Amino acid sequence: MTDDIRALTARLADEPSSLAFLELGEALRRRGQLEAAYKIVRGGLSRYPDLADGHDLLGRILGDQGDLAGAFDAWADALRFDPMRSGALKGIGFLYFRAGNIDAALEHLQRAAEIDPDDESIAQALARVRAAVRAAPEARPEDTFAPAAPPAASVENATAATSLFPGSEDGEQGMMLVDGNGLRLSGSLRSPSNEDVGDRVAAELAGVSKEASRTTKLLGLGAWEAIAVESPEGNLFLVPPTPHTVLLAMREPSLPMARLGLIAERAARDARAWLGSQQ
Repeated sequence: MTDDIRALTARLADEPSSLAFLELGEALRRRGQLEAAYKIVRGGLSRYPDLADGHDLLGRILGDQGDLAGAFDAWADALRFDPMRSGALKGIGFLYFRAGNIDAALEHLQRAAEIDPDDESIAQALARVRAAVRAAPEARPEDTFAPAAPPAASVENATAATSLFPGSEDGEQGMMLVDGNGLRLSGSLRSPSNEDVGDRVAAELAGVSKEASRTTKLLGLGAWEAIAVESPEGNLFLVPPTPHTVLLAMREPSLPMARLGLIAERAARDARAWLGSQQ
């Protein structure tokens, strides 16, 4: 144990309510002692649940552990308590880049750069994303990270094809792709009573997409990007993989909405790859 970690550990033991857990957690993270760092920071956040610094650090630890969904949730919490947290914006920007959502990645990184223009790591991240777009303008990073498309199939037989969402946690269940006319292209959705309600929900989604497009146009907000719905029975997240399709992801209400959004974005990327193979 190094002197700095020993000193911080002793300080935290003497003053359990101090903010020394932030320094200790970061020191442990830098030494690669991720599990110990995680426990220290989680303990600190139990005393300071509204501390953006703690959530930001937790995001870095989870990212180092490979838990990208957990890192997303932690950085989203950091931004909830401090919208100017440039480190959290940078982290989420990186995750969106990994998921293939270049527009969202650039938006978060540009906001981070505006807040902290002297942070070289943010400037480097922006340069990396822009370079990737310039290097392959016809094959944006969503193609780079997308899995191989399934064998070609007609739209009418799409629901019988291999899962279009291999990157999602539960495959087709709780995930549905719908065309602009409200027809289910793939996926499955069941009610709490286990009834297949996919086709009925698909028909309603056509209207939702049109209303969202009309509303954002009237407000001068451009194209709509996502709709989040929370309910006691489950959380819903809608994204448009293409201008003429809608993807719905549904999970238990215990799953944080930020994580559900990341799952939906990944599934939308897979759907775009499949739709492209049908052309």
